[in-house]
Amino acid sequence: MKIKSLLAIALVASFGLALTTSCGGGKTADKAKTDSTANVSAAAPTPEQLAMGKAIFETPGKCITCHQANGQGVANVFPNLVGSNFLLTQKVLAVTQVLNGSAAVGNKTVHYPAPMPPQLSNVDSAVAVIDYVLNSFGNKGGVVPIEDAKKIVILPRK
Repeated sequence: MKIKSLLAIALVASFGLALTTSCGGGKTADKAKTDSTANVSAAAPTPEQLAMGKAIFETPGKCITCHQANGQGVANVFPNLVGSNFLLTQKVLAVTQVLNGSAAVGNKTVHYPAPMPPQLSNVDSAVAVIDYVLNSFGNKGGVVPIEDAKKIVILPRK
């Protein structure tokens, strides 16, 4: 029983350290409004946009830290981006989360305990990184409609 308690404490401490040091820190935002599947687009991003998104994704302390180089995240801790129904159907909400962060999230089978702090403060950069993910790791997700992303309210950071 003592070993389980120590293991749980070590896991929580490691998780907390990883979250505060690798995700850029910051406060989480209130739950953002959702978009609909009507925003699903079959268009393809430009090579320049993919390169920009990849560079952001792979920046130490950004997406790659939690979601991993293969986009598969960490089971039960950080969401998998490969074939993610949320990502593929809630594109504008995904951009909102990159801009404003999000509280702990979950789906019908997995609850991810980690809130995601805001990662970027520029809509074009946030769209580029989501478009990169939508078209990487075997995903064929199209692009985020920029006109919809430009409507996102970026919350002030404290």
